[in-house]
Amino acid sequence: MNEDMNKKLMALTNLKQIRDRGLKSLYPNKTKITVGMATCGLASGAQEVFDAIKEEVEERGLDVIIAQTGCLGFCQKEPLVDVLMPGKPRIVYAEMTPEKARAVVAELAEGKVKKDFAFCKMEEEEYVVEGKRRKYSLDKLSGDFQDIPLYEEVPFFRKQLKIALRNCGFIDSDNIDEYIARGGYGSLYRVLTEFTPEQVIDEISRSGLRGRGGAGFPTGRKWAFCRAAQGEPKYVICNADEGDPGAYMNRSTLEGDPHSILEGMTIGAYAIGASEGHIYVRTEYPLAVEKLMTAINQAEEYGLLGKNVFNSGFDFSIKITEGSGAFVCGEETALMASIEGRSPEPRIRPPFPAQSGLWGKPTNINNVGTWANISVIVARGADWYSKIGTEKSKGTKVFSVVGKVNNTGLAEVPMGTTLREIIYDIGGGILNGKKPKAVQTGGPSGGCIPESLFDLPVDYERLAEVGSIMGSGGMIVMDEDTCIVDIAKYFLGFLKDESCSRCTSCREGIDQMHQILTDISEGRGEAGDVELLEELSYAVRDFSLCALGGTAPNPVLSTIRYFRDEYEAHVREKKCPGGICRELIRYYIIDEKCPGCGLCVKACPQEAITFIAKKKPVVLDESKCTKCGTCYDVCNLGAIGID
Repeated sequence: MNEDMNKKLMALTNLKQIRDRGLKSLYPNKTKITVGMATCGLASGAQEVFDAIKEEVEERGLDVIIAQTGCLGFCQKEPLVDVLMPGKPRIVYAEMTPEKARAVVAELAEGKVKKDFAFCKMEEEEYVVEGKRRKYSLDKLSGDFQDIPLYEEVPFFRKQLKIALRNCGFIDSDNIDEYIARGGYGSLYRVLTEFTPEQVIDEISRSGLRGRGGAGFPTGRKWAFCRAAQGEPKYVICNADEGDPGAYMNRSTLEGDPHSILEGMTIGAYAIGASEGHIYVRTEYPLAVEKLMTAINQAEEYGLLGKNVFNSGFDFSIKITEGSGAFVCGEETALMASIEGRSPEPRIRPPFPAQSGLWGKPTNINNVGTWANISVIVARGADWYSKIGTEKSKGTKVFSVVGKVNNTGLAEVPMGTTLREIIYDIGGGILNGKKPKAVQTGGPSGGCIPESLFDLPVDYERLAEVGSIMGSGGMIVMDEDTCIVDIAKYFLGFLKDESCSRCTSCREGIDQMHQILTDISEGRGEAGDVELLEELSYAVRDFSLCALGGTAPNPVLSTIRYFRDEYEAHVREKKCPGGICRELIRYYIIDEKCPGCGLCVKACPQEAITFIAKKKPVVLDESKCTKCGTCYDVCNLGAIGID
C-alpha cells in the first residue's frame, strides 16, 4: 500500500479519496489486461496464461498493466482474460492458453484486437451498490469490436442478476481500493453515521432477505433475536463451511470479493451489538483463506475493522477459523463447537445460538451468501430488494450448476427463476444431446426433481413442496444414463461417512438405508425393501438431532416418489435401467453393427473379446467380462449393447 493509505478512514471525504484512487486502478489511462485467478481459473491453467502475458508484454516493452481478478462465473470457459483499452469496450477472452494469450498481446502491440479469440464484449458495467452503470466504450461502432457478441447477449449471462457476485471477475480482491471504488464500505459508513441498530435490523427485515445457507430463516428476525438476548459479549459468525459435493459458491465469493463479507459482517455486528466476528472456512480452501487474511489486514489498516470504526466509537474485529472438512460443521451448533476447539457435534436446541451460542454467549450465524447481500440492501433500500424474487423468497440466489450440462459454472438468478431456465437457458441444455432425467438441489441432503417438474419456480417453499431443499445452492443435473438408485446410494454413503454418529436414529438409520440401497444395486434386493426404505427415512427424519439427519432421507424419499419404477426394476427384474449397476447389467455384441474393426478387442483389459474372422463380428466371453464398460466407450459404431 502507499504511505497515505496508512491513515485511518475517519470521514466520508477519506472514503471518497480512496474511491478516486480505486477508479484509477480499475480504469487506468492505459491498456489493462486481467486474468481470472480464482481456483477454477488456476485449475484450468490461468497461472501459465498470466505468466505468458507478462513475458510477452516485457519482451515487447509494452506499457500495459497486468492484474488478477476473481471468477466471472462461467467456469466452463476458464481461463478467462479481459482486455480493457481506454475508451473501448471490455473484451473477454475465453478458454485461453499461453499461445493464445501471446497472440492477443501481439495484436495489442499493433493497436489491434484479436477478434477471432474474443468471447464477448462489455460496453458498460453495473455498480449494483450505487444503482449506476459505467460505460467503457466511447465508440460503440468501432470496426474492431462490431462483430463481437455483447456480454448480456451470451445465454449464460443473459438471465442472471448479480448482487452477491457483483464484484467477482471485476475487481482485484487484493486491492481494497477497487472494492471501495465500486461502492464498497459506503454502506458501513452510512450505517454508523445515520442508522440506529434497530433501524438496520428493520431495513434487513423489510427487505425479506432469508438465510442463504439452506434453511431460509428470515435474516432480520434472526438479528433481532440476538440483539434482544441477554449476555455479553455477543458474536457474529460467517459460515463458510461449504461441504456439499459440486458446490463452490462460497469459495468463489471469498476468493473474488472478500471485502463484501467483511462489510456485511461489520454492519450485522453493529446491528446486533457484537464486538467480535469469526469466519469459519474450510481448510481445503487455501486461496479463499489467503484472500480473507489479506482483506482483513487491509480493512484493519484502513480502520474499517478494529477500534473506533469511522470514528463512531464502534469496535469490531474478525478472526478466521479453518475447519478440517467435517460436513456436519455446516450445522451451526457443531460449527460453534469446532471454533471452541471441541468435537464438532450438534447439540439439542433450544437454547438457540441467538440466546446461547459461542462460549455460551448470544451469537448470530449467517452464510457467505447472506452476508454478501447486506451492504447492497443498505445502499439500495429494502423496497428495492424486496421487489426482486417471489412473494416469500426475496432477492437472488447463487447456484453452482454442474453435472450433465453443457455450461457449468456459477449462476446468480432472481428467486422464482425456473429450473428449466437455469438448466437450458443458462446451463445450455443436457450434455451430448442426451435426455434429461432429474436435477438435485440442496446438496447431498437435497431431493432429486424429475424433468417433468423442470418448470418449477425455484424458491424455498416450492422446492420443499416437491421434496427438495434450497441448501447452499448446489444444483447437479442428471441425464438419461443416470441410475437413480446409484445416485441415492452415493449420497447416503456420503452422509453416512459425515454423520457425527451422536444420535442413534442418524447413525444407525442412515447406515441401514445405505445397506439396503447397496443390496438393491447389487441384485440382492427383495420385495418390501422399497417400503422399508420409506419407513426408515421417516424415522431418521423425525428423530435425528440436527439437520444432517433430518434432511438425509431426502435423496431416498424423492427418488422413490418420482422414480419408483426404477427401484422396482432393480428389485423385481434385477435390471438397472440406467446401465450403471454392474451386477445387474450385461454387455453383448450387436452382430449386425459390428464390422470386426478390433477397437474393443485391443481395449478390453480382461481379453474377454476375440476375433473370429476378418470382417466378422467379434465375440464377447461373458464369463471373463468384468463389466468395466471400456468396450462400450471405445466403440463409435454402437455395436456394443447393454442389457
